[in-house]
Amino acid sequence: MADKDSVEKYLENNPQFAKEYFDKKVRAEVITAAFAQNFKAEGSFAEVAQIQEAGIIFDLIKTMQTETVMEKAMHTAIQRLCLLVNADRCSYFILRGRNGIPELATSLFDITPTSKYENNLVNPSSEIVFPTDMGVVGHVTTTKKPANIPDITKNPKFSDFVDKQTGYTTKNMLIAPILHGKEVLGVITALNRVGATEFSKTDEEFFTKYMNFVSVIALQHHINYQWNVELRKANVLLHSASKVFEELTDIERQFHKALYTVRVWLNAERYSVGLLDMTKEKEFYDEWPVKLGDVEPYKGPKTPDGREVNFYKIIDYLLEGKEEIKIVPNVTPDHWALVSGLPTYVAENGFICNMMNVAADDYFTFQKEAVDETGFVIKNVLSLPIVNKKEEIVGVATFFNRKDGKPFDEPDEQITEALTQFLGWSVLNCDTYDKLNRTEWRMEIYKEMLMYQTKATNTDVQSILNTVEKLGSTPEECDLKEMYKLLRSNIPEAKDCNILDFGFSDLPVTEFDLITFGLRCFFELNVIEKFKVPPEILTKWMYTVRKGYRDITYHNWRHGFNVGQTMFCLLQTGKLRKYYTDLEAFAMVAAAFCHDIDHRGTNNLYQTKSASPLARLHTSSILERHHLEYSKTLMADDTVNIFQTLQKRQFETVQHLHDVCIIATDLALYFKKRTMFQNIVNATENMPEEEAKNHISNNPTRKEIIMAMMMTGCDLSAITKPWEVQSKVALMVAAEFWEQGDLERTVLEQEPIPMMDRNKAAELPKMQCGFINFVCSFVYKEFSRFHKEITPMFDGLNNNLKHWKELADVYDAKMKAIEDEKKKLEEGDKKDDGGEGGKSKTCSVS
Repeated sequence: MADKDSVEKYLENNPQFAKEYFDKKVRAEVITAAFAQNFKAEGSFAEVAQIQEAGIIFDLIKTMQTETVMEKAMHTAIQRLCLLVNADRCSYFILRGRNGIPELATSLFDITPTSKYENNLVNPSSEIVFPTDMGVVGHVTTTKKPANIPDITKNPKFSDFVDKQTGYTTKNMLIAPILHGKEVLGVITALNRVGATEFSKTDEEFFTKYMNFVSVIALQHHINYQWNVELRKANVLLHSASKVFEELTDIERQFHKALYTVRVWLNAERYSVGLLDMTKEKEFYDEWPVKLGDVEPYKGPKTPDGREVNFYKIIDYLLEGKEEIKIVPNVTPDHWALVSGLPTYVAENGFICNMMNVAADDYFTFQKEAVDETGFVIKNVLSLPIVNKKEEIVGVATFFNRKDGKPFDEPDEQITEALTQFLGWSVLNCDTYDKLNRTEWRMEIYKEMLMYQTKATNTDVQSILNTVEKLGSTPEECDLKEMYKLLRSNIPEAKDCNILDFGFSDLPVTEFDLITFGLRCFFELNVIEKFKVPPEILTKWMYTVRKGYRDITYHNWRHGFNVGQTMFCLLQTGKLRKYYTDLEAFAMVAAAFCHDIDHRGTNNLYQTKSASPLARLHTSSILERHHLEYSKTLMADDTVNIFQTLQKRQFETVQHLHDVCIIATDLALYFKKRTMFQNIVNATENMPEEEAKNHISNNPTRKEIIMAMMMTGCDLSAITKPWEVQSKVALMVAAEFWEQGDLERTVLEQEPIPMMDRNKAAELPKMQCGFINFVCSFVYKEFSRFHKEITPMFDGLNNNLKHWKELADVYDAKMKAIEDEKKKLEEGDKKDDGGEGGKSKTCSVS
């Protein structure tokens, strides 16, 4: 064995070996110094190294568990690492994104074994920032691989950019990236090996080994930061959404509510939102001075869609210290948020601009001093366009000074971009609301125009009421009782105009006469004076209803009047009035007069096939709902509203009865209600009169079912008129159907059904018989059972059926004769063909 002297002599003769040996073995003592612990080397250096390594690991784990500030935890870990590899100093570079471009920035710089955290933490304003394609640090970021560089000057990737900034000379380097999967979070560098010209393999092994702990610390805080970012983003979107949908009427209020609510999660000391003028084209008279050369044409910045960049309003959110919100209309270019030119640049180009140190920027002229009396100084800025669904820039949001002093990073960009994008899309709500409002305003204007054209004039009223000639004054100046008396005297009596007869015919009288007959119906009901309906309003309403009917073949004013007269006749002559109150009778007759107002001469099916606006508006009972809305439009106009003197509950009752009566004229609903009506007839058939009356009168549903069936009976009443009338009306109905059939052929390019095909006009009697048997017969048969006073309608129906049957038989006989003749001709042709075919053309047998 070697003795002490020989070992000592060997070490003296081999200084390089001695140095490497003691560096390795004395490392435990170095570690002891690093943690300021007094370990005694009682065993071998290897045992001490194992003990100290365990102490390092324990200390690092403790740091990970207790230190909440990422930079402090990283500083502690890197400081230990610096001692372990005998580096002169270490640094931590973070990788971040800004404006969509990755960059490296100093976070902890020039860490030595004895340096203080405060001295190593880089102030955001003093950061050294460079792209990822520069230097060894950038190269390692790109390759994601650690490196041991013994001579930095010989490395082709080396850049002295940082050395020039600090005055330090880098000679050799240990460097490694901190990875999260394939994502680089940052880079650790250890510079200039103390006591050697380069880092050894052992140093590299220690560096790599303990980098794992540094990576865990960085990763832990990175995940916490990402979680915080996602939480902020979720809160921003959630709370802004709640405010956006709370305010749909105005874009300014919408933006303000949303931006103020999410201020806590935006992490900015203040922000400013500039709203852009959305005018694309100037008024022609504003362009005259430019075209004449009196005014210079606009040469300033424009948005991507060609609008002049003009901020018409700015909302400032001052959140540092005491919160304050300032709304600035009529914005001037010297406003503190606009004076730099950045918001204008963003509005012009649509870019996201993230500026970390505005004081050093030469492109934009930010104020280097305080911008207002609060002493606020702009340090870093993030500016984004607010873009709507049409990709138009509607505003610019600019955020100033991140609260922690750091520059805005990529997650900040993501959060604010999500917010501005959401706000931009939400503009659609305001636009839609504005369009709806404008549509409603236009509708009101059109309605006013329509009512002006269709509403009866004072001249029309005077042609019937005649107060000027008879009383010497206008209706407004006349006594109400005198006008009632005057109107009664100016219209024919019921017996003279035959309105109490089921066989009434409108053919001999003029349309003007029908207006006066309609007025008489209301007087006969004794509802005009009871409900204090002004005579001039009643006259104007009746005249206006007549004007509301179009001049078409059948569904015109004459048909409308006939339905109203039949309803009046059912109530009075048919004795159905006993089931209804005066108000109900008043509403029923009024609804009957209005039931087909503004009919277009085509049925519901045609509206659907042609995709008319009515069909798009109403999904069922298309025309009936249109007639109903028209009648309610008259109720909304006090100059023609005959129900204006009613109390609220009474008026609501009238509106409901209009719903029941007018919708009931849809024949598609007839088959649903007739069984219910039949059940009522069956139930009351054997009841005493008073009991039957109470059975119906005390049950609103039964009253409405009977009312609905009455409307069907009124609508089809032409089929019950005397044959001389019915035969003419049937031709009018058929003519209108044929007109629709022509439209179906020419417009829809479809073949019409036989009833609407003018080529099958000869089949009209047969179709009339089918219509009577399948649709009409039930109505009048049940009504004649229900009230014998209505039997004349059923008798008239049967009489007309007899006539139509006779005509149908004549038609059938003609068709049969034609068929027979056709068959005879066909049989004769066959015989002729058979005679020739039986003879051979080549031989004969005698």
